[in-house]
Amino acid sequence: MSSRIPEPEYTINGPMYEGRALHRVDDEVVDQGVAFDIGTLVSRRSILGIFGAGMGAVALAACSPGSTGSIDAQTPAASSTANASTGSSTGTSGLTEIPDETAGPYPGDGSNGADVLENSGIVRSDIRSSIGGGTMAAGVPMTLTLTILDMANGGVPLKNAAVYVWHCNAEGGYSMYSQGIQNETYLRGVQVADSDGKVSYTSIYPACYTGRWPHIHFEVYPAVEDITDSTKAIATSQVALPQDISEKVYALSEYKGSSSNLSRVSLTSDNVFGDDGGALQLGQVTGDTTSGYQVALTAAVDTTTTPSAGSAPGGAMPPNGGGPGGNPPTGAPPA
Repeated sequence: MSSRIPEPEYTINGPMYEGRALHRVDDEVVDQGVAFDIGTLVSRRSILGIFGAGMGAVALAACSPGSTGSIDAQTPAASSTANASTGSSTGTSGLTEIPDETAGPYPGDGSNGADVLENSGIVRSDIRSSIGGGTMAAGVPMTLTLTILDMANGGVPLKNAAVYVWHCNAEGGYSMYSQGIQNETYLRGVQVADSDGKVSYTSIYPACYTGRWPHIHFEVYPAVEDITDSTKAIATSQVALPQDISEKVYALSEYKGSSSNLSRVSLTSDNVFGDDGGALQLGQVTGDTTSGYQVALTAAVDTTTTPSAGSAPGGAMPPNGGGPGGNPPTGAPPA
């Protein structure tokens, strides 16, 4: 079924589609731009809010501490104190802020030229393919679930925060940057946190490339309307993946070179996780190489502190390799 608009409705306010203004009437719906996407999301959430407000309030109040990182929404507001050794903060709720980390040289958030966050369709849960179709990234299936908590309000879920996730493919390359995949936008996507502060993505397990521990990047924004301005990110961090699971994945042929790369780095020697061995960033992983893996991490964000990292190198897009985020290869990782 084609997504091209056959007969726009013309009103006194100009051409419309399902009650939303069309700024590009000759283009397909998927090409209307990120503002059109946001309008769709807000419209749908408004309808759901009418029917679900009562039940959502009951569910939120019922949250209690557990393995998923959920906490009691009635916890008193926490005051935060800076942790001098890590640059993070610890609130009276007992939560510690997720460490701020570099976005690396391949963020695609507009901070160094390339910007996927302006694209219509970036708000999506399945990030395996490029936006609008195209190449599907191959690799072991992975579902990533992040739970974002608001330290400034006692550790309650940070509802409606927009979370941008990106990572390398099974060969260690980043879409939009690495040789041969500069025109791809796969393994990048945004989700909006639900009433439990959760976002979830369908993806593949990333490779281990030279000089870096296996990881996934993410940025947290106050709302989906803020994603087109990278300076509005309130947290930038990374998820570390466990060694035992990674070793099983990297034994597979499509991850050629990752095993040897992993053997030459550790969580304590990694230039990002080395400060504390990834204590607050190591994902909890279940599953297997056949059915795929489920990765989960709870990230507490303190909106009262100023982000101390996250900036990619300035100027033009960096070449393949170099930069604070590591050295993705131009092709497959070295054996």
